[in-house]
Amino acid sequence: MLIGAELVAKVLELGDTPKADIVRTCGYVSTTKKGSERLNYTDFYLALLAAKGIALTDGDENEVRELTYTTKVQASGSVTVGRAYTSQIQLKPGDGLQIKVGEGDLQLVPITAPAEPVAVSEPAVVPVTETVAPVEQPLAA
Repeated sequence: MLIGAELVAKVLELGDTPKADIVRTCGYVSTTKKGSERLNYTDFYLALLAAKGIALTDGDENEVRELTYTTKVQASGSVTVGRAYTSQIQLKPGDGLQIKVGEGDLQLVPITAPAEPVAVSEPAVVPVTETVAPVEQPLAA
């Protein structure tokens, strides 16, 4: 693969040659699993830009995209809150949210679980000491 000044010189030398032939001649070719030729146009153009002093980067892989905090109400009236927002406050599937309605706004507040389990006492069993005989009703005529 040609890079730098050699790449620029070869591209200028080839002039009006079809792009595929320029990419192939400069060595930006690979072989697929099936054995056919693949022209690597992206690698070629990136190398050509770098040779011209223009470096394009994919950015920092650890960079987190900036959240916009906007959404739209769907036709059903639902509002979807994406994973990027819920993960920012460490919500997991099944966690609860309380919706607080204010003057022209809604607030979603995570429901925190109690620190200790709440003890539930057994219901008291009251023995029945008196029996009540059923009252017979006369049949309606």
